[in-house]
Amino acid sequence: MIDYVTEPLQYSFMVRGLAVSVLVGVMCPLIGAYVVTRGLAFMGDALAHAVLPGMVVGILLGFGLIAAVPSGIAVALLIGLVSRRSGISEDTTIGILFAGMFALGLVLLSASTGINVDIEDLLLGQPLGVSQSEVFVALALTGVVVMGLYFFHHQLVLTSFDPEGAKVVGIPTNLIDNVLLVLLSVVIVVGILAAGIVLVMAMLVTPAATAYLLVRRFVTMMAVGAAIGAVSAVMGLYLSYHLNIPSGPAMTLVATGIFMAAVVVRRAPRLSR
Repeated sequence: MIDYVTEPLQYSFMVRGLAVSVLVGVMCPLIGAYVVTRGLAFMGDALAHAVLPGMVVGILLGFGLIAAVPSGIAVALLIGLVSRRSGISEDTTIGILFAGMFALGLVLLSASTGINVDIEDLLLGQPLGVSQSEVFVALALTGVVVMGLYFFHHQLVLTSFDPEGAKVVGIPTNLIDNVLLVLLSVVIVVGILAAGIVLVMAMLVTPAATAYLLVRRFVTMMAVGAAIGAVSAVMGLYLSYHLNIPSGPAMTLVATGIFMAAVVVRRAPRLSR
């Protein structure tokens, strides 16, 4: 058992992969608690696909995946703008922009010559291939998200549970909604490093939803979700190493298994602030 744990740590790529995976496993459920409470799961999935053009352009220009951050933020804000201007429902707008941006990313990727990126790595994640600089970028972005949640937590919680009451007490709900979308975009970009575009949704929602089944207070839900996310990331990465399976799907399966166990153990309580 000791060898099972220590053997992978002799490789630097495994240590970097563990570092990024733990950051993703903690950060995704923290923002995922708001996503689950607000019913924004489809928004998260859309953003995960819509950042593909920014990722491709960033790689071509030598900036790496960090270039997807402004792309994700722009798409998140564009969804709200198009929805308000067109009168079309937000979920319809999300579906249109999600499909269009993802298609644009695939076209850019196929038309780009000399780009050394495997589409499977982008879709399914490849934390074992991250560089040291990407680890530092992920750490810095995690710090940005945690600080953002710390400063805006009260407003985010109030607008999540009682948006009308938030307006009455003078909270600028549209601004707070945009803050959440910006933080969500940052989390998704970092999450793609570990889980990939397709599976980052699972790390964003599943640990938070599992915590929702187990606790009654929102802050506790965030903490428990982060712990479940970290455990899922570490266990998934070890399974990936020892069983030679893709790491992103392995993390997702672990998180899903924990969720199913929680479903069996306890029914969903009513969450409070």
